[in-house]
Amino acid sequence: MLLVRSSHARFGWRLRLLGGNAALTIGALIVLGWLVVALTAPLIAPYDPIFQDATARLQSPGWLHPFGTDNFGRDVFARVLWGARIDLQISFLGVIFPFMIGASVGAIAGYFGGVVDMLLMRIIDIVLAFPFLVLMLAIIAILGPGLSSFYIAMALVGWISYARLVRSQVLVLKHADFAVAARSLGFGHMRIMGRHLLPNAILGSVVFSMSDAVLVLLNGAAISYLGLGVQPPVAEWGIMVAEGQGFITTAWWITAFPGIAIVSLAMGFSFLADGLGEWLGVRE
Repeated sequence: MLLVRSSHARFGWRLRLLGGNAALTIGALIVLGWLVVALTAPLIAPYDPIFQDATARLQSPGWLHPFGTDNFGRDVFARVLWGARIDLQISFLGVIFPFMIGASVGAIAGYFGGVVDMLLMRIIDIVLAFPFLVLMLAIIAILGPGLSSFYIAMALVGWISYARLVRSQVLVLKHADFAVAARSLGFGHMRIMGRHLLPNAILGSVVFSMSDAVLVLLNGAAISYLGLGVQPPVAEWGIMVAEGQGFITTAWWITAFPGIAIVSLAMGFSFLADGLGEWLGVRE
């Protein structure tokens, strides 16, 4: 019992050292860990991720191949490491573009109000009338498969939530004393929005973006799984899951390890969102 208490005390001390926010600490460690893996993949990957060795097909995990090999004889461990680069890129870029568009639209709608607000809100209502994933698939089908099409689809569909969050904050903040003082001093609309309102209105959107990164990651993997995202033989976790589904009963490792990678990174972003919200005092 004493041993358990002392171990808990040591663990609590470590958390206090890192800011006392367990969720933020765990999430940051997971995401940063995958970021380090992505940056060092060329150095730590034991094999070329697209190199095929017909003599090493479907080997189970072992010393030479820690995660086994796939049906083309490619090393699954190397492909998981290299896949981190693509999936982290999907997570970050798939959030940044909608965030920028949504924050701008929300700030304009909330600040000017009236007809401008009504028109922009009606556009949002039209986009919301269609299921998110169906609309994404339709845009990608029109543009053609590939990461560029995925990013464009995310930018055209994913900005809605950010626009609504920022608009609701700007509607309140534009009547605050600092905003009224800025208008009294004759500052222009762009300066008031860019330097006074947006920095105070986007905290909720920053926290939401961490949760949104989970959705973007899963959508990116799903799109690649359907053959509309990253194209083979590029190493990407969604493609690896799709390629291994036909061998799930005989070579489970082809699907299991990239699936675990997707879940772990998604959990990292989820913990990061919870911890960041607690740290900033923001509720999504």
